[in-house]
Amino acid sequence: MREEQVILVNEKDEPLGLMPKMEAHEKGVLHRAFSVFVMNDEGQTMIQQRAAGKYHSPGLWTNTCCSHQREGESAVEAGKRRLTEEMGFTTDLEEIFSFIYKAPFENGLTEHEYDHVLIGRYNDAPQPNPEEVGDWKWVYPEEVRNDIKARPELYTAWFRIIFGKFYDHLMQNISS
Repeated sequence: MREEQVILVNEKDEPLGLMPKMEAHEKGVLHRAFSVFVMNDEGQTMIQQRAAGKYHSPGLWTNTCCSHQREGESAVEAGKRRLTEEMGFTTDLEEIFSFIYKAPFENGLTEHEYDHVLIGRYNDAPQPNPEEVGDWKWVYPEEVRNDIKARPELYTAWFRIIFGKFYDHLMQNISS
């Protein structure tokens, strides 16, 4: 199987070319990505624990799903694809914001991503792929925020960065 390619971009999210995913993470070059947050009608967010066999951040808690767009694929299309592959369901998604972040890992890899953050609604239990997901749960955003402060080591580096922005977005929309 051919290694997945990521879309290299500049700071304006303009495509610059393709690179194998592992090479992009080894070199820490800026590439396009997306992060999905699924909420239920109770106001809870679905988070997942990464499977123990993942090549980085195994066993850590993170957002509902995340990955990289493929060439010619929008963030929303990619989010729906990965929701199905990782969590076993799909739902409508909407992009709520995007930003650039950089997160180095102890294994020498670096996430340097132009991240498109997506939100969706769903109320049922997922059917997670055990190769991708070790566990999952519904949690209130306030609980996640407090737990990240108390126990950051339980969460992926990118989730700790993204969740603060996501939480601020939610709070702005509740108060407006």
